[in-house]
Amino acid sequence: MMPTTLWVGPAPRPAWPHLASFFPDCKFDHGASPAPGARPLPPMEEGAWAAPGFNRHRRALAWITPGLPPAAPADPAAVAKAWAAAFGEAAPEALLAALPHTRFADPFRALPGDALAAVATLALWRRVAAQNAPIGAFLGMAGWKRAAIANAFGHDSGHAPFARTPQQALSAPGQVLAWASSLSPQAEALAYGRFWRVEDGFIRSIGLGVNFAPAASLAVDHLGIHYDPARPSALENILAETEFPPALLARAAALRAAITARNITKYNLPGAAPALPDTQGRRRILVVGQVEDDASIRHGAGRVRSNAALLAAARAAEPDAFILFKPHPDVQTGYRRGFLPARAARRHADMVLEGGDIGTLLTQVDGLHTMTSLAGFEALLRGVAVTTWGGPFYAGWGLTEDREPPPRRGRRLSLDELVAGCLILYPRYQDPVTQLPCTPELLLERLAEPALWPKLAPGRRGYVLWWKAQGRLLRLARHLRLWKR
Repeated sequence: MMPTTLWVGPAPRPAWPHLASFFPDCKFDHGASPAPGARPLPPMEEGAWAAPGFNRHRRALAWITPGLPPAAPADPAAVAKAWAAAFGEAAPEALLAALPHTRFADPFRALPGDALAAVATLALWRRVAAQNAPIGAFLGMAGWKRAAIANAFGHDSGHAPFARTPQQALSAPGQVLAWASSLSPQAEALAYGRFWRVEDGFIRSIGLGVNFAPAASLAVDHLGIHYDPARPSALENILAETEFPPALLARAAALRAAITARNITKYNLPGAAPALPDTQGRRRILVVGQVEDDASIRHGAGRVRSNAALLAAARAAEPDAFILFKPHPDVQTGYRRGFLPARAARRHADMVLEGGDIGTLLTQVDGLHTMTSLAGFEALLRGVAVTTWGGPFYAGWGLTEDREPPPRRGRRLSLDELVAGCLILYPRYQDPVTQLPCTPELLLERLAEPALWPKLAPGRRGYVLWWKAQGRLLRLARHLRLWKR
């Protein structure tokens, strides 16, 4: 049977970039007028499948097309069950009745979709839209982050305003979404409970924030923030209180396996880690440097608060080990505090590794010592023993050796329970291609295709080149002890 020809017309349809995904069994006529036998494209009708927008980014999931058969027939009973589980209510009768002539698309991959996947995506989008609805203003967002923030926390008609001061932010009704490390106690005291904190998630992007790579995952916390163990956070509550069902744990196990198989880390920087030398049976211990004025150190470190002190503590704890020290990549740019000259690091370290991919390095070591670094969590994912000298979010759950155990914690979690809480339940993810909320699994797919990620504007690329050159000069000044910041 000849495929149906649909007349689309020559005008572009920017609202439907995945138009062809709904009609894989049809041909398109883009002429100024329909060719003989061509049928007009049916009007867009989503019905109960209507998808929310995020700062005007929007893609349809379903297209009700009376007169055309569905591209992939859907089982009404299965759809009704999935809808009830996702939304806590019965599926609309009109939605079920229209299934015989409803077509579905995968909005992320621009491929034909199916009804059950559409239910899951619609539930995710509506949940994020509901979370965004109370936000009345943004505070403390760096200029280069604002476009990504507006997309992640936007709504159908745009996004909340960016405020310059706490007073201006509080003048708008609703919650104030503040960048966590920029929110002062004085500002928060102006209106207790009105501030929500946001920070980078644990699988962030391709590239460093210090080089203006926007985050594709963000953690929103209405209680505290995950790097501050002095007060409860939403993540801590998730880990302490959630009863993790088997399906969620299976998803967490699969996610962990994908992360390790694809060697995914927070920044996913290029450059392979060197093969380590034969250490003649000595345990290989990786000590990871940190940005010493970072919020996680200011709030989460204990008695050990500097990279030099961490190295000394690791050597005292592991006197016979082969110790490797890896400086933090942000510090290596020259702009962040924590620079430790190689000669100083070698007082306690057998080897200093300034570059290379930490994910590959983690597969070659027996243990890791850290104050609060996310590298400790990445090491746990890879089965590496972790010793903490501070109170990172993954400490205190029975999976790490904690030299200064965080307060309030103590529940023993499996690794997959930790992964479920930290990577599935706590953060939100943003697709760098469509700018729409997505799952962590989809983000892993995007990380495998760096070419799909947005490029910096020419002006900003020039600025980054200047920024890097200046950073090298600052690093040299630190090395020569001309500048100690």
